[in-house]
Amino acid sequence: MRRPRFLTVLAAAATLSILLAGCAADPLAEQYREGSSKGFIAGDGSWTEIPAAKRGDAVAWSGTTENGKAVSSADYAGQVVVLNFWYASCAPCRAEAPDLQKLNQEFEGKGASFLGVNVRDRAANAIAFNDTYGITFPSVMDVEDGSMQLAFSGSIPPNAVPTTLVLDGSGRVAARILGRVSSPSILKTFIRDTIAEDS
Repeated sequence: MRRPRFLTVLAAAATLSILLAGCAADPLAEQYREGSSKGFIAGDGSWTEIPAAKRGDAVAWSGTTENGKAVSSADYAGQVVVLNFWYASCAPCRAEAPDLQKLNQEFEGKGASFLGVNVRDRAANAIAFNDTYGITFPSVMDVEDGSMQLAFSGSIPPNAVPTTLVLDGSGRVAARILGRVSSPSILKTFIRDTIAEDS
């Protein structure tokens, strides 16, 4: 009886903390920027780019967004897709959120779509995060079965949170950034070059 009540209180506290946190004065994001990794394990920002001839098979995936909409790889056929694995209390996820949103806006309608993959939260927490950080692209809620993480657990898995994958128009992994996108220009280059492959 105590465990469900504890989880409910914990979820409510997490939601409240997101609502009270602002982009400019986010303690977790600031802690991350200062070099502290308390309370989370993240990648080092290293990146991998895979030449088209050496990419593996297309990855089929599906899930449900924070707003209850079913999405799948078929919905994005022929598009470059930027997948960002994240969760609300992840400090580097908060730190990179404004940069991801800026790139999302820059490439909207230009051959690339952004999609988050939330690995820990419930929908209410993800929606609160979006409101706080001005995120307009959806996220698949992957906490129940981890199907999105499992789908990409092959040769280029999302081994840390955050991780950002760039999928080519055929649904194959073209690039991975393991950890915070600390240099948006690198991600921008990956997206632009992958879009150009189909031109």
